[in-house]
Amino acid sequence: MVSILALWLPILLSAVAVFIVSSIIHMFLQWHKGEYPKLANEDQVIDALRPVNLKPGDYMVPRAASMEDMKSEAFAEKMKKGPVIIMTVLPNGAPSMSGNLIQWFLYSLLIGVFAAYVAGRALTGDATYLQVFRFVGVTAFLGYSAALWQMSIWYKRSWTTTIMATIDGFIYALVTAGVFGWLWP
Repeated sequence: MVSILALWLPILLSAVAVFIVSSIIHMFLQWHKGEYPKLANEDQVIDALRPVNLKPGDYMVPRAASMEDMKSEAFAEKMKKGPVIIMTVLPNGAPSMSGNLIQWFLYSLLIGVFAAYVAGRALTGDATYLQVFRFVGVTAFLGYSAALWQMSIWYKRSWTTTIMATIDGFIYALVTAGVFGWLWP
């Protein structure tokens, strides 16, 4: 058994490495560029929504107030007539990436902590590179990717977007596993 404190360096360096790799994927390779296509009538949609003054948050339209409301003819008609929407409204203005980047780094640290915990409980200090790689890789992959699929299952997020993000998670897991295997005590 290896303590989490003994794994502070691979936790920190794997988060830094994932941060760098994710920056390369998103800023230079830009393979996520086409995930959210532009609406053909974007200006008309924005003009229609602006007077509603939506606050930042997640919304579902139409939204039944109860299970009984969901069974009503009026609700069924709204669903049939459409549009049926699940959307996230962001704050107005230019986006500030600094908060997102800080949260992303902290999230990567957390994945490293979970990976360290699982591998540290399963392995000893004399574990081989491949043993460490296996435990850390699977744990990191689950942390970076597993929950993404439920968004496509339940909320109809594009499967292409989910699969691309899962591939990103697989790459981040490989990076995390490689750092841990390299720096295992």
